[in-house]
Amino acid sequence: MKLTGQELYEKARKRIPGGTQLLSKRPEMFLPEQWPSYYSRAKGVETWGLDGQKYTDMSLCGIGACVLGFADPDVDDAVRAAIGAGSMATLNCPEEVELADLLCELHPWADMVRYARGGGEEMAIAVRIARASTGRDKVAFCGYHGWQDWYLSANLAEEDALDGHLLPGLEPAGVPRGLIGTAFPFHYNEIEELESIVSAHRDELAAIVMEPVRNYEPEPGFLEQVRDTATQIGAVLIFDEVTAGWRLNTGGVHLLYGVNPDIAVFAKAISNGYPMAVVMGTEEVMQAAQSTFISSTYWTERIGPAAALATIRKHQRCHVPQHLVEVGERVQSGWRTAADRAGLSLSITGMPPLSHFSLDYENGQAIRTLFTQMMLERGFLASNAFYATYAHQDSHIDGYLAAAEETFGFLAEAIERDNVESHLKGPVAHSGFRRLT
Repeated sequence: MKLTGQELYEKARKRIPGGTQLLSKRPEMFLPEQWPSYYSRAKGVETWGLDGQKYTDMSLCGIGACVLGFADPDVDDAVRAAIGAGSMATLNCPEEVELADLLCELHPWADMVRYARGGGEEMAIAVRIARASTGRDKVAFCGYHGWQDWYLSANLAEEDALDGHLLPGLEPAGVPRGLIGTAFPFHYNEIEELESIVSAHRDELAAIVMEPVRNYEPEPGFLEQVRDTATQIGAVLIFDEVTAGWRLNTGGVHLLYGVNPDIAVFAKAISNGYPMAVVMGTEEVMQAAQSTFISSTYWTERIGPAAALATIRKHQRCHVPQHLVEVGERVQSGWRTAADRAGLSLSITGMPPLSHFSLDYENGQAIRTLFTQMMLERGFLASNAFYATYAHQDSHIDGYLAAAEETFGFLAEAIERDNVESHLKGPVAHSGFRRLT
């Protein structure tokens, strides 16, 4: 007998600590006890659950990895060709050199490239290279950059140090306490916070790590000031483009702002759902990778580079960023219009292809959970975030916005009657990291 998605998830929780491999895919983050949890197949922007039910994905679309849409035919053809030619051998695949050339062509400031297969590990590699290059240990950072010790060590001294950096509640259990005082957070657009860190640790900072843009535009001069600060103190400026890259242009979004880092890191959208990650930078900094041991067998397989090459070429050929921006702008505008008509207090943030809304109420998380529940009943995977893909077309957006407008109206009435929670068929969704019981 086939298990439902929720039944399989209950089994998974007994076999897999935390239930899933990625926090952002936990059902509790969307709709506890009701989220479909597992898929049988996915194509374009449509996903089928284990029971055969079809959903239109207007949420995270592979957690931002599938910028072209699920199972893109051009990328999948390139991957099948790579598999047919042998995905692993004793020798190296030539695609990794071809990809390095293409990436450096797109980013003229960069000279050298190294690979991994996930964004978090690639960020750890970038920090390692920065430390090797400078001979220093400490890091100033802004935003979310993964699960590794270098990052979570910020929470050793203050348990809530990372709470303002995208994911609250990140626990540093298992992170060596000897790393206390090696990572210092500052907030985006708050240059004085970075200056304070620099004042206290000027000759100790190996790197300044940040996303060039995420939820908000940089204030005039902010990125330039960060760049100048890194140069003045001899620290490596690392731009984490794991999420932002390939959304607004072909390559790193930093190119649009005219501010070049010493290292840029890419993953997610660069290979449309196939594992691939890139750290690239100037020759001066990247050569330090030869003075420290950074090496792993599966960083040499063929599928990742083949997928990345096919993704980037289609990205260029089909003007994908223009489509992503147009789709994202339509969704943001639709949210705003529907909220205004319903009298719903709603705030919108994020670049158009990575849009988010927040419900400005004390029980906003319960309201958001009810939104997800009602949209699921209407055939949509939906949350308070929408990641645009090339596969999203007018028909998907039209149907989604019509359902969202109807749902926003219901939410406004429930808020007015103070009975939001009574409409929920399960618990309120989690809003950050927490241990599952």
